[in-house]
Amino acid sequence: MSETGQGNLIDKVVKIRRCAAVVKGGRRFSFSALVVVGDGRGKVAWGYGKANEVPPAVDKAVKDGSRKMESVQLAGTTIPHEVHGHFGAARVTLVPAGPGTGVIAGAAVRAVCEACGIQDILTKNYGTANPTNVVKATIDALKQLRSQSEVERLRGVELS
Repeated sequence: MSETGQGNLIDKVVKIRRCAAVVKGGRRFSFSALVVVGDGRGKVAWGYGKANEVPPAVDKAVKDGSRKMESVQLAGTTIPHEVHGHFGAARVTLVPAGPGTGVIAGAAVRAVCEACGIQDILTKNYGTANPTNVVKATIDALKQLRSQSEVERLRGVELS
């Protein structure tokens, strides 16, 4: 997993895949890249790019991800409450953690959390280790986060 910064965006390469097409002269390789893009302040997205070489595939993935950034509700350096996300067979649980805990996560979930700006979190993923589905499940979980004031407004009640 590598990290490059473009402007104010953090992008982390989660997975590079190589595909081989058999042609008359042998094999022709192409590459696909899964990248997580975030601003480190509560916005995150994933991008996917394909090209004949690795760097253009990563650039395409970063461009794809930067187009579809989603806002995430944070509580300081962690998340406001526990959430569960899923995509396909991937199930991800995110639990808030105290200051100084760090990001306790696998590679795909760690990339999403760090790009988003989360510094203290406990995570567990179930079902599959496929990085594409785990990244999508993690972003699904992060989209479910709500602040206390937002929950009060939606329910029409005041929470203590």
